[in-house]
Amino acid sequence: MKDGAGAAIRPGNPCAGPSAARGGGRIAFRMQLDPGQAAAYKARHDAIWPELTALLRASGISDYSIFLHEPTRSLFAVMRRAPDHRADQLPEKEVMRRWWRHMADIMATDAGGAPLAEPLPLMFHMD
Repeated sequence: MKDGAGAAIRPGNPCAGPSAARGGGRIAFRMQLDPGQAAAYKARHDAIWPELTALLRASGISDYSIFLHEPTRSLFAVMRRAPDHRADQLPEKEVMRRWWRHMADIMATDAGGAPLAEPLPLMFHMD
Protein backbone atom coordinates (compact mmCIF):
# COMPACT_ATOMS: atom_id res chain seq x y z
CA MET A 1 0.00 0.00 0.00
CA LYS A 2 1.26 3.46 -0.84
CA ASP A 3 0.30 6.68 0.85
CA GLY A 4 -0.60 9.97 -0.81
CA ALA A 5 3.10 10.80 -1.22
CA GLY A 6 3.96 7.41 -2.77
CA ALA A 7 5.77 5.95 0.26
CA ALA A 8 5.09 2.37 1.32
CA ILE A 9 3.24 1.65 4.55
CA ARG A 10 2.76 -1.85 5.89
CA PRO A 11 0.42 -3.82 8.10
CA GLY A 12 1.12 -4.50 11.72
CA ASN A 13 0.17 -3.57 15.24
CA PRO A 14 1.01 0.14 15.27
CA CYS A 15 1.22 0.27 19.08
CA ALA A 16 3.91 -2.40 19.16
CA GLY A 17 6.34 -0.08 17.40
CA PRO A 18 9.11 -1.19 15.06
CA SER A 19 8.91 -4.68 16.50
CA ALA A 20 7.00 -6.48 19.19
CA ALA A 21 10.16 -6.45 21.31
CA ARG A 22 9.76 -5.56 24.96
CA GLY A 23 10.96 -2.31 26.35
CA GLY A 24 9.52 1.05 27.15
CA GLY A 25 10.01 4.54 25.88
CA ARG A 26 8.47 6.71 23.25
CA ILE A 27 7.65 5.41 19.77
CA ALA A 28 6.18 7.02 16.68
CA PHE A 29 4.51 5.66 13.59
CA ARG A 30 2.67 6.86 10.51
CA MET A 31 -0.73 5.77 9.23
CA GLN A 32 -2.75 6.87 6.19
CA LEU A 33 -6.12 8.59 6.18
CA ASP A 34 -8.47 8.24 3.20
CA PRO A 35 -9.32 11.38 1.18
CA GLY A 36 -11.94 13.63 2.74
CA GLN A 37 -11.99 11.80 6.08
CA ALA A 38 -10.17 14.21 8.42
CA ALA A 39 -13.36 15.44 10.10
CA ALA A 40 -14.68 11.89 10.59
CA TYR A 41 -11.32 10.74 12.03
CA LYS A 42 -11.26 13.65 14.48
CA ALA A 43 -14.90 13.15 15.49
CA ARG A 44 -14.40 9.44 16.15
CA HIS A 45 -11.35 10.12 18.30
CA ASP A 46 -13.12 12.95 20.14
CA ALA A 47 -15.67 10.27 21.12
CA ILE A 48 -13.14 7.49 21.79
CA TRP A 49 -14.62 4.65 23.79
CA PRO A 50 -13.72 4.64 27.51
CA GLU A 51 -13.10 0.88 27.33
CA LEU A 52 -10.50 1.46 24.60
CA THR A 53 -8.60 4.12 26.55
CA ALA A 54 -8.74 1.84 29.60
CA LEU A 55 -7.30 -1.03 27.54
CA LEU A 56 -4.50 1.15 26.15
CA ARG A 57 -3.59 2.38 29.65
CA ALA A 58 -3.74 -1.16 31.08
CA SER A 59 -1.43 -2.26 28.25
CA GLY A 60 1.18 0.29 29.34
CA ILE A 61 0.46 3.02 26.77
CA SER A 62 0.32 6.68 27.80
CA ASP A 63 0.97 10.17 26.45
CA TYR A 64 -0.57 9.13 23.10
CA SER A 65 -1.12 11.81 20.42
CA ILE A 66 -1.95 11.65 16.71
CA PHE A 67 -1.21 14.51 14.32
CA LEU A 68 -2.44 15.02 10.75
CA HIS A 69 -0.30 16.25 7.84
CA GLU A 70 -3.16 17.51 5.67
CA PRO A 71 -1.41 17.70 2.26
CA THR A 72 -0.57 13.96 2.31
CA ARG A 73 -3.30 12.78 4.75
CA SER A 74 -0.53 11.15 6.81
CA LEU A 75 -1.34 10.51 10.46
CA PHE A 76 1.68 10.74 12.77
CA ALA A 77 1.22 8.99 16.11
CA VAL A 78 3.49 9.33 19.15
CA MET A 79 3.08 7.36 22.36
CA ARG A 80 4.96 6.37 25.46
CA ARG A 81 5.12 2.70 26.47
CA ALA A 82 5.94 1.46 29.96
CA PRO A 83 8.95 -0.88 30.25
CA ASP A 84 6.56 -3.78 30.92
CA HIS A 85 4.03 -2.79 28.22
CA ARG A 86 1.79 -5.36 26.60
CA ALA A 87 1.12 -3.48 23.35
CA ASP A 88 2.02 -6.58 21.36
CA GLN A 89 -1.09 -8.27 22.82
CA LEU A 90 -3.55 -5.56 21.70
CA PRO A 91 -4.60 -7.33 18.45
CA GLU A 92 -5.88 -10.21 20.59
CA LYS A 93 -8.28 -7.90 22.46
CA GLU A 94 -11.85 -7.66 21.16
CA VAL A 95 -12.21 -3.95 21.96
CA MET A 96 -9.07 -3.18 19.90
CA ARG A 97 -10.33 -5.23 16.95
CA ARG A 98 -13.73 -3.54 17.23
CA TRP A 99 -12.08 -0.09 17.16
CA TRP A 100 -10.04 -1.04 14.12
CA ARG A 101 -13.25 -2.18 12.35
CA HIS A 102 -14.88 1.11 13.39
CA MET A 103 -12.03 3.05 11.73
CA ALA A 104 -11.45 0.81 8.68
CA ASP A 105 -13.81 2.72 6.38
CA ILE A 106 -11.79 5.95 6.65
CA MET A 107 -8.15 4.85 6.65
CA ALA A 108 -5.73 2.37 5.08
CA THR A 109 -5.92 -1.06 6.73
CA ASP A 110 -4.73 -4.59 6.11
CA ALA A 111 -7.08 -7.43 5.16
CA GLY A 112 -7.80 -8.04 8.85
CA GLY A 113 -8.78 -4.41 9.48
CA ALA A 114 -5.67 -3.34 11.42
CA PRO A 115 -4.26 0.05 10.38
CA LEU A 116 -1.34 -0.01 7.99
CA ALA A 117 1.50 1.59 9.92
CA GLU A 118 5.08 2.58 9.29
CA PRO A 119 7.43 2.88 12.28
CA LEU A 120 9.23 6.23 12.42
CA PRO A 121 12.82 6.26 13.70
CA LEU A 122 13.75 8.84 16.31
CA MET A 123 16.03 11.46 14.76
CA PHE A 124 16.22 13.97 17.62
CA HIS A 125 15.03 14.31 21.19
CA MET A 126 15.37 17.08 23.76
CA ASP A 127 14.09 16.93 27.35
